[in-house]
Amino acid sequence: MGVIGVFAAISAAMAVAAGAFGAHGAAGPHEAEWLRTGGMYQLVHAVAALALMGVARGPAITLVVGAAIFSITLYAMALGAPKWLGAVTPIGGTLLIAGWLWAAWLYWRG
Repeated sequence: MGVIGVFAAISAAMAVAAGAFGAHGAAGPHEAEWLRTGGMYQLVHAVAALALMGVARGPAITLVVGAAIFSITLYAMALGAPKWLGAVTPIGGTLLIAGWLWAAWLYWRG
């Protein structure tokens, strides 16, 4: 599975840790929600990337990178980083959308 598989698996582990921290150690409700949202997106896309690895490597890479940008900016803000990082979060979301559309296109082509 290679490096992307390793990053996807680490991404899933990070998502579980973020969700657990959000449920038990977040500073407040906004921070808990950022951790929950980031964790959910990161976990879903890590699993999707692992599932896509054998048939659509490019979209799998795009999902892992997009999930990392999306989630890590939310995690950072939840841990006290500047709120301007919220302007970076949509870059990750755009990559997630692009990864899914790329996968759809590849599947459509057969």
